[in-house]
Amino acid sequence: MNRIDQLFEKKKKRVLSIYFTAGFPNLEDTIPVMKAIENAGADIIEVGIPYSDPIADGPTIQDSNMIALNHGMSLKKLFGQLQDMRQTISLPVVLMGYLNPIIQYGMMAFCKKCKEIGIDGLILPDLPMQQYLDEYKGIFEQYGLRNIFLISPQTSEKRVIEIDQNTDGFIYMVSSHSITGAKTTISDEQISYFKRIEALQLKNPRLIGFGISDAETFNIASKYSNGAIIGSAFIKIIKESKDLETDIKAYIRSVIQ
Repeated sequence: MNRIDQLFEKKKKRVLSIYFTAGFPNLEDTIPVMKAIENAGADIIEVGIPYSDPIADGPTIQDSNMIALNHGMSLKKLFGQLQDMRQTISLPVVLMGYLNPIIQYGMMAFCKKCKEIGIDGLILPDLPMQQYLDEYKGIFEQYGLRNIFLISPQTSEKRVIEIDQNTDGFIYMVSSHSITGAKTTISDEQISYFKRIEALQLKNPRLIGFGISDAETFNIASKYSNGAIIGSAFIKIIKESKDLETDIKAYIRSVIQ
């Protein structure tokens, strides 16, 4: 069974996924950061594939992408870093990225490599659903990869149900109509959206992302979903860190306290 499926079978609430950009803060930090995330008690590791134009991301993650690219990070380099990750990493690992570099690499070759190194799922924000269904679904399934679609407050109920039918692993609930970025509060408007999606009783688990940064926002998100994704706030922690393992452990434990 896919590790994402195993996780949600045994843990229904307060699932914490941590996003970071591969090759950040330094080129060879990818595996050390992943190990620290696992040791600190998170549930899913989301590795961002650096890209020059990450359209869904705010300044913090855009900056981490440019730093990683300037260090020399590439898809080929990332696969090299992750080649032996399953010797030390047992958590589900999801790659998040944009279509352009993956299509240049070759979708079939990309998915085959993901299976070989033990990747469990993919989040590709600019992959249209129809293109996925027409061209890629069979490839994803052949290599045991869960495809994770995003929904937002602007996504119609009909579309949410369609996404639920055609995704697997979990649904990424974008918390607000904005780019990524750490925020300190969750508005009444957002909670209304969370309740609206909750009432649809979707078949897939849901994780809320964008604007989750601390114990308070994680707790609220977890009340209305299966858990949450933290990205920008985590990127800030590791950018300023002098001791990655210690600081990652302290931060993640402060969230899941």
